[in-house]
Amino acid sequence: MLVHMESGLGLRERKKQKTHETIIRVALELFAEQGYERTTIAEIAEAAEVSPRTIFSYFPSKEDIVFYDLGELHARLAVALRERPEGVTALDVLREFIVVSLTPDRTHKLRRCIVATDEGLQRGKRARFAPLERLLVEAIAQDLQARPEDIRPQIVAASLIAAFTAIHDPEAELQPYSQEQALAVIDDVLSFLRGGLEALRQR
Repeated sequence: MLVHMESGLGLRERKKQKTHETIIRVALELFAEQGYERTTIAEIAEAAEVSPRTIFSYFPSKEDIVFYDLGELHARLAVALRERPEGVTALDVLREFIVVSLTPDRTHKLRRCIVATDEGLQRGKRARFAPLERLLVEAIAQDLQARPEDIRPQIVAASLIAAFTAIHDPEAELQPYSQEQALAVIDDVLSFLRGGLEALRQR
């Protein structure tokens, strides 16, 4: 989702935000039309009416354009897990992130289609989710009062990442589920994991 944050920003910051969003929008459109590998930085720059150097000042690589929001997601999740009130579990925090992902905008839908057709991007996506999994391992270990290297938090975190990536799967939007039905499924999965975590705590 392209987040508009122009309110309260100065003119220079607003222009930078607009340029950032324009690069993402035109790049994803070109990737969808021409294919990710066949689209060049020069073509993106021309369509966005900026120089290739400007694009690289915002994004180190083409892949970083596709996954433009995952760094921010990692940062927000880290803060939410670190600052969660007493009694709020890692599962509760992750649920809020999944709820947001159930209402993708056109940008997210384009990305799903682009990633679905490129094996390199699929590998890149899995690699970029690895830091999220490490965050969850640490948070779940805290919930269990266990060490991060304990195998139990790792297994639960892997299950959570599998659920999260399934929501972002390119094929997910082809399934005949409404948003309410999808959320009900997610809640069933999280309820199952909560039961397992509670059993681990009691042990």
